[in-house]
Parts: sequence; C-alpha cells; structure tokens
Amino acid sequence: MSPPCESFLTAGQLNQVEPFYPLHVFVCDQCLLVQLPEHVDPRDIFREYAYFSSYSNSWVEHARRYTEQIIERLELGSESFVVELASNDGYLLQHFIERGIPALGIEPARNVAAAAVAKHVPTLTEFFGLELAGRLVREDRKADLVIGNNVLAQVPELNDFVAGIQTLLAPGGVATLEFPHLVRLFEGNQFDTIYHEHYSYFSLLSARRIFAAHDLVLFDVEELPTHGGSLRTYFRHSSDATKPIAPAVDSMLAAEVRMGFDQLPRYLSFGPEVQRAKRRLLSFLIRAKEEGKQVVGYGAPGKGNTLLNYCGIRTDLLEYTVDRNPYKHGRFLPGTHIPIHDPSRIAQTRPDYVLILPWNLRDEIIQQLDDVRAWGARFVVPIPEVEVL
Repeated sequence: MSPPCESFLTAGQLNQVEPFYPLHVFVCDQCLLVQLPEHVDPRDIFREYAYFSSYSNSWVEHARRYTEQIIERLELGSESFVVELASNDGYLLQHFIERGIPALGIEPARNVAAAAVAKHVPTLTEFFGLELAGRLVREDRKADLVIGNNVLAQVPELNDFVAGIQTLLAPGGVATLEFPHLVRLFEGNQFDTIYHEHYSYFSLLSARRIFAAHDLVLFDVEELPTHGGSLRTYFRHSSDATKPIAPAVDSMLAAEVRMGFDQLPRYLSFGPEVQRAKRRLLSFLIRAKEEGKQVVGYGAPGKGNTLLNYCGIRTDLLEYTVDRNPYKHGRFLPGTHIPIHDPSRIAQTRPDYVLILPWNLRDEIIQQLDDVRAWGARFVVPIPEVEVL
C-alpha cells in the first residue's frame, strides 16, 4: 500500500487522512505488457503536477541534443510542425522554437503548462488521445514529428493514446517515443520506478505490439542512459516505404527473447530481488543511526517515495530531504512525512551521509554537492543495492 508519489503535503495536511492504494505490478500472460491497475484517476495526478523537467540540467541537455539530431535527420524547417505529448514546462520544445520550427506542446498539468507558455512555447492544457488528435487534424495541423518522452508509461488508455498518434501523424511523419526499458528495470532492480502514475512498463517486444495494432511500424531504436536505461523508439505509418527497418530493431528484439522476456517465468523472478534490496537499505540506515550518524536525502522524486514507503523509512532514519524545485520546499513527502528543504540545508546541518533518491542523476547531484567533502560526508545510492561513495 502506497500513497500517490507526487502528492506532497503541506504542514496543515499532516494530521489528516491520507489515501493509500495498492502498488502491485502485474504482467499480462497474453501480450506480456507489465502494468498496474488504474487505482488513481490520471486527472487527480496530472492536473496539478510537482515535476518540472527544467530543474534537471542533464535532462535539458539531453533534450537539446535530441533536437539537433532529429532536426538534421528529418530535415525539419520552418514549414514543418512538431507536437510534443506531455510537454511539461517547455524544456524540449523551446529548442525547436529557437530554431524557427513551429511547435505545439500538449500538457494536462495547468501549473507546468503555464511555465511553458512563459517560455513562449504554445501549449494546450489537455489530455491527449484520439479525440484531441482528430480535432487538430480537422484544423489542418498534422504533425511531421510527434514526440513522447516518458509519457507512454503514464497513459492508462494505451490504445486511445496510440490511435491518437496514428491520426495526428502526417503521411511521411515520424513519432519518437522514449521510455524506461523494462530490461534495465529488471537488471538494475529498479523497483522504485514503479508507482501509481506509471501504468505500464515496456519491453521493446510489448511496445512494438501495441503500435503495430494501430498500423505504426517500429523502424529504429536507440538505447539511452537516461532514467536508469531507456529506449528511444521510432515509428512510421505502415504505408510509408521510405523508412526501412534498421538492423537495431531485430537485434534488440532477439536479445529480449534470449533473456526470456517473451516468457512468464522471467517476470516472476523479480519479487525476491526487491525484498533483498529493501533489507540491505534498512540494515545500512539502522546501523548508521546506531552509530550516531545523521542521514539526509537529496531529491524528492516519485521513485524516492516508492522506495521510502515500501521500506518503511521515515524521519527516524532519514531526517529530511532537499530538492531544487521551490514548489516542494516547506512540504512533506507523501506517506513518510519527511520534510523537504532547499539544498542549502545540507551545508547548514553538515550530515554524515546524503542518500541520493533520484539515483539516475547521481553524477549530476554529486557534482552539485561537491562542497560536502569539506566535512567528510559520503553519498549513498540505494539502487540496485546500497553503495556508499
């Protein structure tokens, strides 16, 4: 049982009833899509959202490099039209706008969309699906490029969403979707990336099957280091013969089959590894506490809230955490009620250990906190198992 991972609390809410929902991940024995039941309405999660992409320097740089690459690859220009689904605060589309390429963001979170508009990124504050895609097409706004970065997992109605992409995409257009790779989740024991706003978890096998059902062909794939290991997938209309299927597609599909991701037993091996990671993290924190050491956190990501709630870690073991996002300052983590402060708090209290909750950004965070070495503090990374740096 776990609270919604982005439901940060104010001080006035700490003594109120807090909703917890089952966090139990399943796999379909027919299509092998890994998925959660829809316990929480996406409108409750995404209408007011605490995650702003621009607060991660490395993610903004990732978006900039992608922009340069895809503009060159697709020869996009002032006559093209780019649409990003779940465009957040304009972290990516700002690069297209700067290059004079017309772009539109679709972002259901009102507070985040407002930040994009402030950057002069045109943004519709709506949920994307077949209905909205049809409306844009009727307005003669078919897209040469549809982008979806880390949104596919957050869509409860996958068929409606993918059908919308197929409708919106121009005849010779390309859709690129980035999502964490299920293979990396298993290999890295990344159980903390499972939370209520992530309804699905994709292998390349399952992603290809979903898009193929809507006449979209997977024609290329790239492995990325982001979010613990992701895929960037490229799709086109089945009628578009100008884009042959790259060798990387068959190679990766074959690799997933060799690793057993086309069979149920591979999926059922995951649970015991999660339980082992929990025991190791708790053992470290209890030992540090018994030795009189102070342990604090860095970051307030969704994955951190899954980790802390599953392990039962509260202020007796982790005194506070910090985050660069001012929206979270003065609030408390859901379920655990660990307070969130500005990063300057670390220098004020000089802790012995800093637990990095967004472990996928460990290098960026260690660089940001280089001054903690002055008093001998050490960094702790919890996934795939406890590592003290």
